[in-house]
Amino acid sequence: MDPELRPAEIVSALDRYIVGQADAKRAMAIALRNRYRRMQVPAERRQDISPSNILLIGPTGVGKTEIARRLAQLTHSPFIKVEATKFTEVGYVGRDVESIIRDLLEQTITQVQSQRVIEVEAEAKQRAESRIVDRLIEADQPPPAPVEAGSDPAPDQATPQPPEEPLSEVDRLAAARQERSRRRQLLRKLAGRKLDDRQIEIEVEEAYSAPVEVFSGSGYEEIGWSLSDFFSQLAPPRKRTKRMTVADARHVLTQEETERLVDVDRVYDDSIHLVEENGIVFIDEVDKIAGPYVESHGPDVSGAGVQRDLLPIIEGSTVSTRYGQVHTDHVLFVAAGAFTSARPSDLIPEFQGRFPIRVELQPLLEADLCQILVEPQNALTQQYSQLLATEQVEVEFTKEGVEELAHHAFLVNERDENIGARRLFTVMERVLQDVSFAAEEYQGQKVIVDREFVRDKLGDLVRDQDLRRYVL
Repeated sequence: MDPELRPAEIVSALDRYIVGQADAKRAMAIALRNRYRRMQVPAERRQDISPSNILLIGPTGVGKTEIARRLAQLTHSPFIKVEATKFTEVGYVGRDVESIIRDLLEQTITQVQSQRVIEVEAEAKQRAESRIVDRLIEADQPPPAPVEAGSDPAPDQATPQPPEEPLSEVDRLAAARQERSRRRQLLRKLAGRKLDDRQIEIEVEEAYSAPVEVFSGSGYEEIGWSLSDFFSQLAPPRKRTKRMTVADARHVLTQEETERLVDVDRVYDDSIHLVEENGIVFIDEVDKIAGPYVESHGPDVSGAGVQRDLLPIIEGSTVSTRYGQVHTDHVLFVAAGAFTSARPSDLIPEFQGRFPIRVELQPLLEADLCQILVEPQNALTQQYSQLLATEQVEVEFTKEGVEELAHHAFLVNERDENIGARRLFTVMERVLQDVSFAAEEYQGQKVIVDREFVRDKLGDLVRDQDLRRYVL
């Protein structure tokens, strides 16, 4: 994390994408900054400082997930979002909660490996081209003269051949200069893509692949991967000679050299360290596993049982993965839920205690929807304008048009289900549906989305209660 990234700067960065919700932004910014502060504490006291897990309470579509996701992007932290309803208690059919950490580690390894590949890309390409040049030079050398059938003397009658005279120093230097000149010439042609269509034979490695799937199904992924790794170590990579074009050989050999240059064990160790120190787990829909009903009809394997299984991971435990053990003591957990049919107090007390910070997000007002349409860097009006600009259609949103869009979205949220800013997607798609469908008819034209344009597209739908149910 950047030491100059203070809570005020974090909130300012979030303001570029998320409208309102100042309390949630401040709480998340403080939690992220506390991570940096913990790393400055002496090592003997560092392990005693636990992260401040946060419970976000608010209706859907107000920015709960977006705040956590943008924070992870801002600080380059490993991030995963999971739905609490997808997990079941250990011992029942379904995914166990430890798979959250395994999935987070898998994502982090992919990201770290991609960064390492970019770092060694230039050297890998250079090595691949050197191997291609070697094959081209070998192919250009004349083959040994064939021996005619029946012309070989018997072994005991073979006449001894005089030994070849060693090359003089001058001849060796001349031959070396000629070879260097030939290599430079071939490298220039390779760089200019003048040899891409030429056929060559190269030796490539083929990694072991399991002929059958040993284990499948939830809960057995780690066993299956472990057996696959075991068999792959028993069967080393096979080498085969393949004939292909220089263009294909460049791609294949670059990948092969990249795998040799990237230290996979170092990638695993660094990824585990990143997850342990900077990982963020966002658990959505926790209100769906809460409620007074969870203990009333026998064991609830996806309710209170999941909460109990989550307790040790959130508090700090060790999760075994195929890459090593991951300690979750300093992973930041953010839980979120609408809590319309349940209350935070309906969660089991131990689970509530793991989330000491509670932040309530406010429903979006009509003014907030207006801001969401135009102010964020990823504003919907800009997205649709850029999409239609690819078809040479210019779309302009007037201030009155934006206000009318926000008014209709807010009105439908009030009368029907309140889905927050997500309603804007539905409204925008409905307003610009005709233009998007027949964009070729509007090429070179300017479409002005003003108040009358929006009312013409949405007026009847908003007034018709029955029709609005299905369209909006």
